[in-house]
Amino acid sequence: MRNWIGGILALIALSVAPALGWEHWGADRGGSRFTPLDQINPDNTGRLIEAWRFQTGDLLRRTPAQMARTKFEATPLFVEDSLIFCTPFNEVIALDPASGRQKWRFDPRVAPDVRPANRWVCRGVTYWRDDRATSGATCRSRIFMGTNDARIVALDAATGLPCADFGAQGEVKLDPGMPLDGPGEFQITSPPVVGRDVVVVGSALADNRRVSAPKGTVRAFDVRSGAPRWSWDPLVHDGIEAGHANVWAPMSVDDERGLLFLPTSSPSPDFWGGKRPGNNVYANSVVALKIGTGEMVWSFQTVHHDVWDYDVPAQPTLARIDLASGPRDVVIQATKQGFLFVLDRATGQPIWPVEERVVPQGGVEGEALSPTQPFPTHLPTLVPQRVIPDEAFGVTFWDRGKCRDELASGRNEGLYTPPATGAGTLLFPMTGGGVNWGGVAFDPVRQVLYANTSRAVHRVTLIPRAKAQNYKPPAGTDFGAQRGAPFAMRRALVTSPLGMPCNKPPWGAMVAVDLKAGKVLWESKVGTTEDIAPLGLALATGTPLVNGLLATRGGVIFTGAMDAYLRAYDAKTGSELWQGRLPVPGIANPMTYAIGGEQYVVIAAGGHSESGTSIGDSVVAFRLARDGEAPSLRSLYIDRPGGRLRAGAITLGAVLALLLAVGIVWRTKRKGRA
Repeated sequence: MRNWIGGILALIALSVAPALGWEHWGADRGGSRFTPLDQINPDNTGRLIEAWRFQTGDLLRRTPAQMARTKFEATPLFVEDSLIFCTPFNEVIALDPASGRQKWRFDPRVAPDVRPANRWVCRGVTYWRDDRATSGATCRSRIFMGTNDARIVALDAATGLPCADFGAQGEVKLDPGMPLDGPGEFQITSPPVVGRDVVVVGSALADNRRVSAPKGTVRAFDVRSGAPRWSWDPLVHDGIEAGHANVWAPMSVDDERGLLFLPTSSPSPDFWGGKRPGNNVYANSVVALKIGTGEMVWSFQTVHHDVWDYDVPAQPTLARIDLASGPRDVVIQATKQGFLFVLDRATGQPIWPVEERVVPQGGVEGEALSPTQPFPTHLPTLVPQRVIPDEAFGVTFWDRGKCRDELASGRNEGLYTPPATGAGTLLFPMTGGGVNWGGVAFDPVRQVLYANTSRAVHRVTLIPRAKAQNYKPPAGTDFGAQRGAPFAMRRALVTSPLGMPCNKPPWGAMVAVDLKAGKVLWESKVGTTEDIAPLGLALATGTPLVNGLLATRGGVIFTGAMDAYLRAYDAKTGSELWQGRLPVPGIANPMTYAIGGEQYVVIAAGGHSESGTSIGDSVVAFRLARDGEAPSLRSLYIDRPGGRLRAGAITLGAVLALLLAVGIVWRTKRKGRA
């Protein structure tokens, strides 16, 4: 039985407070992705209905070629009585939270020929209020955004107009520090962060083009004027030739301590490190800086000398966990390998022991691998880390046999098997596996962590330079020249002739972890093949989940997936409670807010071009049905995985039966006349 007193207090808060919102990309500065709202609970999710739907207009105004390279990953903020988000093309839009009607819109006019290396994407915007400004002053409340052409834009949160006192008429253009291969090599994909009167931004850079690539510099600017305040390069360049180690994923801020937490990535290029010997300290790390000055406080490396593209891909989650010794402020870092590192927030020291374990060796010529890698000991891994041929997946004996052959070829010695030439190396988890940019959610009441995970295999092959000249990669293959290295690289998912992953399902799952006990509480498959399989066949295999999730005090976890549904799960058991149909898949982090006594859940539903889903331009909100409303029959029976296929089959069967009946009647009458 729920705490009825807490429920009454929450209901009063919903009814009295004008709005309870979502002021930061990850719900709060520390990225907990948790809300105290609890109007929606496991008992009433079946009453959720679509409240409103907004379309950005990109489908109509953009070319098919542009839309084919979009990833609508934005999470709206609820600030200044508006829902504010960015489109993949960096247009910032403010909506009325109750109706979804547009209030204002700003277009930074990113040139259509930029062709961003990481595709057209904007994960979100950042809100800041100037407490020194007078009430009603222009740009007292600001929206900051990084763009696909590497600008920081500052807008008045009330009107969407540029803040003229920030930089040059409301924007600051970042300097990459060296000539670019093209305008799309250098972009910003994740929202900036603000603290101690500075706005801080990372960058996303084109991987695997060259050894001598742009630096992954983190930059801070005065939050009012846009003047440069400090910069920090994650790489120590003495004795190495490399770039990147950039911060492309979202960052976190502990405003009380004045600390900024960075998830850094791998140096360039990803799959050969012969010109960057050593551990490449501060790359592939969680790094704490003083946000006011950029001075480093501590760092913790999750991968030494990365040659697997195992970036730190997710926002560091700041939490307070209850230990036997008392409450402890920590940083929780999830990784592509499926690890969870839990670090003391002030010192960076692991809360539970981390072991250095021997890993496979025998890299290609010129490579100097680390003999060991760090492994957490207390917490379970979120995904399997070894794939074997006998566990190959297939829907028939034929494609299962093909997958068995695929998994039996190439190097496959477990986690951290180094990239190889010839048949290449199997990387499992894949380079986009484990937890990705969507991050994890932490429920401070239940002391449980929730994570979306991906499980698939990449084959990475190093191609000797002589063979890489004029190389034409097969369709569906990622090719990187890695200029300046003796090898180019090729990367592809290991799939069956039917296009399905060769490793056994689930290919995507939500995992709940009790951190204190160090155990998985439950695991649930998320997603079906409906949006990517022929005829809309909805196999309940789970789908890769790069997006994150939303945890609520009401005991419900919300997430999107690679099929076109927003889903609700029971936080206690992992049972799937509800599915809300979307126009296309919502591969973005959902958020929630309350206004007018009602709790809403919102998700961007625009698909994801890298995942091969259908593409759209919608933002969709759901709420509980009011008196006199109810979920439609269509939503209950047709708008379900496989529902349209079943309805189509039933309709086709009924039409055929009708035609057959008409034919029989016609023949009977004809015989009667004869």
